[in-house]
Amino acid sequence: MASNQASLNSTKFPLAVHNDVEQQITTLELEAKDNFDYSKRAQWLRAAVLGANDGLVSIGSLMMGVGAIKQDIKAMILTGFAGLVAGACSMAIGEFVSVYSQLDIELAQEKRDHGNEEEEEEEGDKESLPNPLQAAVASALAFSMGAIVPLLAASFISNYKARLGAVVGAVSLALVIFGWVGAVLGKAPVVRSSARVLVGGLIAIAITFGLTKLIGSTAL
Repeated sequence: MASNQASLNSTKFPLAVHNDVEQQITTLELEAKDNFDYSKRAQWLRAAVLGANDGLVSIGSLMMGVGAIKQDIKAMILTGFAGLVAGACSMAIGEFVSVYSQLDIELAQEKRDHGNEEEEEEEGDKESLPNPLQAAVASALAFSMGAIVPLLAASFISNYKARLGAVVGAVSLALVIFGWVGAVLGKAPVVRSSARVLVGGLIAIAITFGLTKLIGSTAL
C-alpha cells in the first residue's frame, strides 16, 4: 500500500512542476508584450503617418482653395494633381537629405566609439543604420496615399457643391482613419488622437477656403 502511494506521488509531482513551468512561461510572455517599447516604432511611424496626413490636408486644402473661386472641376483636379507631384517630390527630397545627414552623424559616431573592429561587426552595424533612399521612397508614397483621397473624391462629381462636400467628407473620414491607425500602432489614446488629427485638418481646410474666397471676392 505504501509503495502504491509513493508511486502515485512520484507521478503527480512532475505534472505539477510541468504546469508551474508553463504558467511561468505564459506570464513571462505576457510581461514581455506589456513591456514592449513602442517608442521604437516612433521613427517609421512618424514618417508614414505624418506623410499621409500631410498629403491629405495639403492637397485637400489646395483643392478647396481653388474650389472657393472656381467651380470648374478640371481646375480642381489639375491643381490637386500638381500638388500631389510637387508634394511627393518635396517630401522625398527632404526626407532623403534629413536621413542622409543622420546617417553621416551615426557613422562618424561609430568610428569614434569603436575604432578598428572586425569587418563582421561593422557589417552588422551598417544593417541597423538608417537608409536614406528607403526613407525617401516611403515618404513620397505616404504623401501620395493621403493626397489621392481628395482627388478621387472630386474626380467623378460634376456638381460644384456636391464636389466640395465630397472632398470635405472624404478628407474627414481619412483623417479619422489615419489618426486611429497611428494611435493603435503607437499605443496612444485612440479617440484623442483621432479627434486631434481631424480638428487640425479641418481647421487648415477652412482657413485655406476662407482666405482664398476672401481674396477672390475682393479681386486682388
